[in-house]
Amino acid sequence: MAQSVTLELPEPVVESARAIATQSNRRVEDVLVDWLDRAAADLPVDQLTDAHVLALRDTEMKGPDQAELSALLNSQREGMLPPSDRQRLDALMAMYRRGLVRKAHALKVAVERGLQPPLE
Repeated sequence: MAQSVTLELPEPVVESARAIATQSNRRVEDVLVDWLDRAAADLPVDQLTDAHVLALRDTEMKGPDQAELSALLNSQREGMLPPSDRQRLDALMAMYRRGLVRKAHALKVAVERGLQPPLE
C-alpha cells in the first residue's frame, strides 16, 4: 500500500532526479522513490532493530540472482563468458559482496547485543 508524502527537496536533488528520469524515460517521482528505497536498504546495521539485525544476519542472495550468478561464473570459468554478460556478472558480484559485508556486520551486531553467542 502506497502513501502520499509531500517533501520540499533542494533544487540540485530535483535536477539530478529530473535528468535521470529523462535519460531513463521514467517519472521523476519514480526515480525519487527508487533513491529512497535504496537509502532505506542501506541503513547502518547498528541502527536496526534486533529483529531486523537477526533477519539480515540470516539473509541469502535471492534464488534467481544466485542461479544467474552461478551460471555466469561457470561460463567465466569455462572461458565461455560473452563480453555482453561481463557487466551483469560484475553487477551480481557487487550485489553479492555488499550483501556478504552487511550480513557479517549484522552478525557482529547480533553478538554485541547478546542476541547470539560468539562464533567459535
